[in-house]
Amino acid sequence: MFRLTELVFVVASWSLASAHTVLVYPPWRGNNIHTNGTVSDTDPSIVPGSIGINYDKNNDTYGFPYGMQWMYPCGGMPMSQNRTKWPLKGGALSIQPGWFPGHSLALFYINMGYGNEPLNYSHSMLPVFQITGPSNQQYEGTFCLPQVPLPANYTPKVGDNATIQVIELAQHGAALYNCADITFAEPEDVPEVNSTNCFNSTDPHQKIGFQVVYTTTSSPAPHNMVVSTYASILVPALLAAASWITWI
Repeated sequence: MFRLTELVFVVASWSLASAHTVLVYPPWRGNNIHTNGTVSDTDPSIVPGSIGINYDKNNDTYGFPYGMQWMYPCGGMPMSQNRTKWPLKGGALSIQPGWFPGHSLALFYINMGYGNEPLNYSHSMLPVFQITGPSNQQYEGTFCLPQVPLPANYTPKVGDNATIQVIELAQHGAALYNCADITFAEPEDVPEVNSTNCFNSTDPHQKIGFQVVYTTTSSPAPHNMVVSTYASILVPALLAAASWITWI
């Protein structure tokens, strides 16, 4: 039984990266940061109540002056034609979260949808965690979780398809959605993940703080620590442990 307790704590801080999101690995469905419309106080194409979507009735087309990442479930992007092979037991996830200003703090949710075209993305891969960016301006930092586990009680077979959904909940409450379409494969059949597509930024202007969020009835003092690039492989395990604490 899930019990929401009285206190929510954020513990542990690592040197790991916040804002409009880019999935580096597995590759995202496509560039949904790109804007293809304009907006101003006098722009008649932005209809009140349209949530930032403008419509050109002459061409019967829609524009997205704010980009498309806020559109559930995958930021407005259709399913990929070329899927990425991903290990049967889980694998790496690399993200660049800081491509727009205003998101020095954010929460991340990592979910999975099963099948060719998932009907929902309610299967959690990791508990929610928080990142703290180096700046509230745009930055290029990257963080990577080398071993993200599969959702509980899910055992795929080689050749099964699924979609990984990454949600960045920005400090002002906006949710940003991205997806990566995958096909499960034996680990030896998956291209090796290395420092070119799975790394944690070390530049002072790109470093990302990484914090576990969990609920508890006690109130221990927050404990801060710095985790090296190699030690970051422990992050998913620690997140899983925090998840276990939440379920009582």
